[in-house]
Amino acid sequence: MALGRQAKTLSKHQVDAIFLHVGSARNGTRNQLILLLSVRAGFRAKEIASLKWYMVLDANGEIGDHIHLTDNASKGKSGRVIPINTHLKSLLEKHFDQRTENPIFFSPDDYVIQTERSMRTSPQAIVNMFQKWYHELGFVGCSSHSGRRTFITNAARKISTVGGSLRDIQFLAGHSSLQTTQRYIEGDSEARNKVVNLI
Repeated sequence: MALGRQAKTLSKHQVDAIFLHVGSARNGTRNQLILLLSVRAGFRAKEIASLKWYMVLDANGEIGDHIHLTDNASKGKSGRVIPINTHLKSLLEKHFDQRTENPIFFSPDDYVIQTERSMRTSPQAIVNMFQKWYHELGFVGCSSHSGRRTFITNAARKISTVGGSLRDIQFLAGHSSLQTTQRYIEGDSEARNKVVNLI
């Protein structure tokens, strides 16, 4: 993907604005969950659409601390285990409680993201949702990949503070190549200015 054609990353202010915007509409909790799976877990549209409850539940049938994304729910062999962000976990628990109000109709094999007419959604429907939200908010150059790029960029900027490396970001992103991960990371001109003065 050429640099000029990459989806733009989102600022914290933009993420907060989208979260409030989609939360105020019909199916607000589900829509906020779609957003956080993108910006807090780095999920692709296909992965959001393919996520099932058993991938996020622990042995006690409660929301666990990791998402166990299988290869068939991802792209190629990019299944992985992703630690669940605190905000994302809270929203998963809320969505889970709503879904299991009538346990007779609940199965761990159910899809996490459903529509009012279907027990699942499609990757294209997820892409369309993001396009609609960004258009409504006037965010130019953003797409369903913006949240994923934002997640990877933010994680790359902070990984060294917890003793990690770009290899850990590669794993979280589900990339087979470190070069692919590096292409996702947006540079920071302010950081470049600061590091030059430290040399």
